[in-house]
Amino acid sequence: MRVLVVEDQSELADDIADGLRDQGMGADVAYDGAAGIEKALMTGYDVIILDRDLPRVHGDAVCATLAAAPSTARILMLTAATAVSERVDGLNLGADDYLTKPFAFAELVARVRALSRRAPAAAPVTVRGDLVFDRARRRASRAGQALSLTRKELAVLEELIVADGAVVSAEDLLERVWDENADPFTRTVTVTLARLRRKLGEPELIETVVGSGYRLL
Repeated sequence: MRVLVVEDQSELADDIADGLRDQGMGADVAYDGAAGIEKALMTGYDVIILDRDLPRVHGDAVCATLAAAPSTARILMLTAATAVSERVDGLNLGADDYLTKPFAFAELVARVRALSRRAPAAAPVTVRGDLVFDRARRRASRAGQALSLTRKELAVLEELIVADGAVVSAEDLLERVWDENADPFTRTVTVTLARLRRKLGEPELIETVVGSGYRLL
């Protein structure tokens, strides 16, 4: 899952992004509304966490712009305002959910995951042969045996499952599971896939398509 955090309080924005990365998500940051729009229109994010009171371009204008764009990204709007009318205004602009500051990080993560499951391709539970992947509970099993996967391994497996047999390149995995700061020359994807393969066991479930990427059999 790839998330964009649009928040002008840089320390808060960075803390949110770091926390999301610890949860196995790819997270990018924009510190004003104009940068948020630019990044959101250039990258296919699953969820956009959008502060309402932003400099340069107000969060309301950012929300309306993104809601009108040809994107499946879900918008979680953040605000210090607690009035019901403020929340209604944000939802009417196109936000999918609303969270008031201050908030518990665990609730933010839960809302981000809930929003990502609203995407058309995001079935709550996917079964592929003897492999079962539960997006809601963030767990997987094979032949009835629970798999002990790290957050990044779960995220890579999720991308391969969503692709439904199509080839996913290493570059796509790096972009979707990590973030814009990931080194394109790193062996992170290769190492993570090797660990994932071992944990999935036999017979092999992930095929390497030479020169193209990987796909789930």
